[in-house]
Amino acid sequence: MKTLMKTTLTLAAAIAILPALSFAETGKSIYGDDNRKDYFQMSPQMKAIADSVVSFWKADSVEALNPGGVKLKTMNFGDRLNLCPDEKFREQTIGAFCSGSLVGEDLVMTAGHCVKTEADCQNLKMVFGYNVKTDGSEATTTMAASEVYGCAKIVKRFLGGEPGSNNPAGQALGPDFALLKLDRKVTGHKPLAINRGTNLKKGDGIFVIGHPVGLPVKLAGFATVRDFSKVGYFVADLDTFGGNSGSPVFNTRTQKIEGILVRGDEDFIDSPAGCTTMATYAQTGGRGEDVTKISVLSASIPKLPGEKVNKGLEMEEAVDMDSSAIQAEMPSKSVSFD
Repeated sequence: MKTLMKTTLTLAAAIAILPALSFAETGKSIYGDDNRKDYFQMSPQMKAIADSVVSFWKADSVEALNPGGVKLKTMNFGDRLNLCPDEKFREQTIGAFCSGSLVGEDLVMTAGHCVKTEADCQNLKMVFGYNVKTDGSEATTTMAASEVYGCAKIVKRFLGGEPGSNNPAGQALGPDFALLKLDRKVTGHKPLAINRGTNLKKGDGIFVIGHPVGLPVKLAGFATVRDFSKVGYFVADLDTFGGNSGSPVFNTRTQKIEGILVRGDEDFIDSPAGCTTMATYAQTGGRGEDVTKISVLSASIPKLPGEKVNKGLEMEEAVDMDSSAIQAEMPSKSVSFD
């Protein structure tokens, strides 16, 4: 089994050349085909979801412009990591260190290891709209100041393994999550729906939207649940990397959030050619990627206007609850990744 809690860049050489870019402590990987897509390649319904996913930036990486607006400080992905010439997204920008999702009018959900302290919260900027809007264009790195939000406080946070947060008996890993209150209510973006009271099972389809390696937002679909038996999290074959930490993971059938991407396998490996390449595995290979179950924090997320909840199935707020016996809900609509 590979190292689980680590910096995004697993190559010592890559870490050495990234003094200005600090990712959260997880690695992820590609399983089977690389299914990641840019914003401009997404269907309208996927774009609508992606519009409510945020990228996380250190405060000094978001520069205020005169007379207005902001500019994100970024680096070239390929140059910074010495990527091999044919690596996907090689010429795009990187800079974000985690991802999150809007789940309330002023509430963002992410991984607990992305924001560990109130000092981290104060040094955080959350940005909407970091994406590639059209084929052949560069990422949007200059935007209105209204697309940037500060962190007012950590509402709730948990990271299994930290002092006072023991994992369940017989299980080395556990859930990992945080809810952050923003410095103001969000305008122009809608909170995303979470799955309350029903659960996934092995083989169910899922997808993720976030910022792998700090790249502009990406959709990775055509993934499935490998193991739902873990307490507080499940394992899947999602194509994700560090930077995806905190990304919302969705049920393909319902498009509701099922969890938070938090851990995974190695990201990068050294190529015999002397450059860096992304780690790839067979679709059923590798250790898989870990996703915190939404049930462990759903009670702390406000219901959306008009949201209907089956009270008999709604989960209690408890990190040690495993509800895999509850059947998944039936499809409510079709979904397209094209």
